[in-house]
Amino acid sequence: MNGAPLPAGPGPRTGRVFTAPAGRAPVLAGVGGHVPPTVVTNADLVARLDTSDDWIRTRTGIATRHVVTPGTATSDLAVEAGLQALKSSHDSQVDAVVLATTTPDHPCPATAPAVAARLGLGGVPAFDVAAVCAGFLYALATGAGHIATGLADRVLVIAADAFTTIVDPDDRGTAVIFADGAGAVVLRAGTAGEPGALGSLVLGSDGELSDLITVPAGGSRQRASGLAPRPGEEYFRMAGRATYRHAVERMTAASLHALADAGWRPGDVDRFAAHQANARILAAVSERLGIGPARQLSNIEHVGNTGGASIPLLLDQSAADGSLKAGDRLLLTAFGGGLSWGAATLTWPELQPGPGPRPTSRTT
Repeated sequence: MNGAPLPAGPGPRTGRVFTAPAGRAPVLAGVGGHVPPTVVTNADLVARLDTSDDWIRTRTGIATRHVVTPGTATSDLAVEAGLQALKSSHDSQVDAVVLATTTPDHPCPATAPAVAARLGLGGVPAFDVAAVCAGFLYALATGAGHIATGLADRVLVIAADAFTTIVDPDDRGTAVIFADGAGAVVLRAGTAGEPGALGSLVLGSDGELSDLITVPAGGSRQRASGLAPRPGEEYFRMAGRATYRHAVERMTAASLHALADAGWRPGDVDRFAAHQANARILAAVSERLGIGPARQLSNIEHVGNTGGASIPLLLDQSAADGSLKAGDRLLLTAFGGGLSWGAATLTWPELQPGPGPRPTSRTT
């Protein structure tokens, strides 16, 4: 895929826009999702944290979230979502597997090869991508690049996170937000302009602000210091106010660039699927883009913030319940640690989501 720098414009640069070469394009051919069966309600959290149901709903828009229980890891979620996406695509074979995750089963090796093996995909190339909550869009771009350059004809792209395994259960600022789940899509080689073909795809990052979203301990930086981690440094940490501001700015700017490159205006968007970070961020980005509530897809009330999995999980649920229909012009955007962010456009194709159970999504 060819990358061209975007004009700086007001504020921070949004990144690069990527478009497939003429004659061969990545096309969405299947979608799937999975959440673990255990549900944690706001009342469950209120019973052990200094918070209230009203505070959680007002600040995050979340009422319930799905969480893993002992014995369930990220790969287990990824396998289930991948299986549903393969069933949706009506073909059990792919040429590569790309897994976006912040919570791999192990620091080494990557989790994707084990997922591919469990899905019966033989010796196909399989690898992880790390871009936190923007991971799905980064993995989507990676899979699209494989197809556009002829390295693969079909790619399974999965985003899965067991975020509750790295969140401090006693931190009110994160414990009420994050949850667990997985979503997946199958990309196939097709032609630009057909339903499901990926349109404009914008990616960007700003490593100078990497300390806003981090797990301080466990990596080579902390281990090379020769110092033992301090209590709590093994948990996910997020600077809430600064993250909110950057999330709104970067997702808005990336979305506008993707729309401009696609030749769309915000009014042309039928459905808007943003990373389900929290309800206030979603409302602020939608307001800046001029995309009203009737066109916004949302499931955060029922599943919380599932990290990189949030967009494909939302797509799967929305397609299953009819909120997302064939022919809908779709705008995707996400923001995560790194900092990393992205946006993409496509027209939703005619496809049937995998048959697995799923929580309810809705148009807000």
